[in-house]
Amino acid sequence: MIKAKIVPWECVQTKRPAFKELGWKVVFTNGCFDLMHAGHAQYLQAAKALGDVLVVGLNSDESVRRIKGSSRPIIDQENRAFMLAALSSVDYVVIFEEDTPLELIKFIRPDVLVKGGDWAESEIVGADIVKQDGGQVYSLPLREGLSSSKIIEKILGQA
Repeated sequence: MIKAKIVPWECVQTKRPAFKELGWKVVFTNGCFDLMHAGHAQYLQAAKALGDVLVVGLNSDESVRRIKGSSRPIIDQENRAFMLAALSSVDYVVIFEEDTPLELIKFIRPDVLVKGGDWAESEIVGADIVKQDGGQVYSLPLREGLSSSKIIEKILGQA
């Protein structure tokens, strides 16, 4: 069941007409999701509450390395995808190779786009596309004091 939620881009796109017919809103968010923590789970639950189907775009290992540095990710993409897919709030996980999810957003055309509160709406990649399609964009509050980077610093004794 869990692995069935980890799908290629085309799978979500082909389901979009059925979702629309049912009146379901597709919510999209993305991230590296390295070292899953309670903040991630809370954020994804809040994202799911904004619609009916939650699609999570997951940065590939190479993408994470380009964004976060050569020591990241700590957890490889297959295991990060599995952890995300195991959450009841997540309906689909799609892995993308690019540094941003722009092409994936253009491809899926979600009804709702969500990022964490550390992103201003004007900085959210794809916000213009979603709004142009009549969709909504949200910047959700993050759980204070929790981040994968801070957890790694603590483990290394740097915090």
